Amino acid sequence: MSARRDGDPAPDDDRKVRLRLGELRRPPMRDWVIRFAFGAGVSALAGVVSVLAGPRAGGLFLAFPAILLASVTLVAKEEGARQAAQDVAGAAFGTVGLYGFAVVVALTVTVWPLWLSLTIATLTWAALSLALYATVTRLRR
Repeated sequence: MSARRDGDPAPDDDRKVRLRLGELRRPPMRDWVIRFAFGAGVSALAGVVSVLAGPRAGGLFLAFPAILLASVTLVAKEEGARQAAQDVAGAAFGTVGLYGFAVVVALTVTVWPLWLSLTIATLTWAALSLALYATVTRLRR
């Protein structure tokens, strides 16, 4: 990781994927409650829609990124619009991967063992998401 003389990370470092478990302690409990409430609210709405309109319609609501809405709002407030935009881009990459996951499961779940179908679908999700991230990162340079 390169750093400037003032100790701040270089601008390119913002694009590197890092895992910092200690960061989980940083947001206040209020932020975690807001995220949980958004997720629970959308899940409850999906349950109501499922009862009223059937499980297919309810399933569409479960795909709604409830936590993303709350998280992006909190990130924008705490860390700025640029960081929130990066979070949204990451969520978009993951969403493309989930489409791949869904396609693999739909095509294989009735002909392969369940464990194999879900394993290949998960690998497809990871590969698509990371490939999209790498492609967009390369195009931005």
